[in-house]
Amino acid sequence: MIVEQIWTANAYRNFNYLIVCPETGEAMAVDPLDAKKCLAAAKKNGWTITQILNTHEHGDHTGGNRAMIEATQAKLLAHRNAGSAIPGLDRGLGAGDIIRVGKTVELESLDTPGHTMSHVCLLSHTDTPALFCGDTLFNAGAGNCHNGGHPNELYQTFASQLAKLPDNTLVYPGHDYIENNLLFTLDREPGNASAKQLLDRIHDQDPNRALVSTLAMEKEVNSFFRLHNPTIIARLREAFPDLPEHPDPKTVFLKLRELRNSW
Repeated sequence: MIVEQIWTANAYRNFNYLIVCPETGEAMAVDPLDAKKCLAAAKKNGWTITQILNTHEHGDHTGGNRAMIEATQAKLLAHRNAGSAIPGLDRGLGAGDIIRVGKTVELESLDTPGHTMSHVCLLSHTDTPALFCGDTLFNAGAGNCHNGGHPNELYQTFASQLAKLPDNTLVYPGHDYIENNLLFTLDREPGNASAKQLLDRIHDQDPNRALVSTLAMEKEVNSFFRLHNPTIIARLREAFPDLPEHPDPKTVFLKLRELRNSW
């Protein structure tokens, strides 16, 4: 499997992706907002885009659909409940559905509500798994729930699905928010040495050659996976004095999300 990460350089800091079968050159475009850049990358490498996957229905992920379909006649895939919000949907996806790209690439649809209630992530069935996570999981962060989502559902997605994936899973998010997210981590957990080292490493990185994290790395630097950390809990209790001394993980997650909304 070939993964081409495409930096849009727009105000929203979107990443688009091409997932390619190396044997046939067939490709799936994930959230191809910048259709011109996606089409140019495919042309340069001799790939043929046959499918488009929207992780969710927001315009900064679906805005390139029309141009991509006009140029390629590719089939459009998204969550099965997103059809009313994503015109021209060809295939609605549910949990466990398999998407094949060419002869060698197999991807599994994960039903991952939270950022919106009709969000899917893709997990590759490869020796080193890859997670294309849209706006559910970011490097060192988690998606917001402002526009059609719910933090309770986002917690369940993290706890029951993402946290259980193999530690070597590669993380391909929908946006480059890593620097700001690491600063939030260090605001919540000032002694997190891994977050400090990573912040130094990625400071002023070229997003055209962005760091690709793993789930193991996320568990070290992403507050939304560190719900039992005593420093995080202690600092939450400073912000929320009514918080119990030993809050449950869901409460910690929800309070972190609440703080991040206005941070």
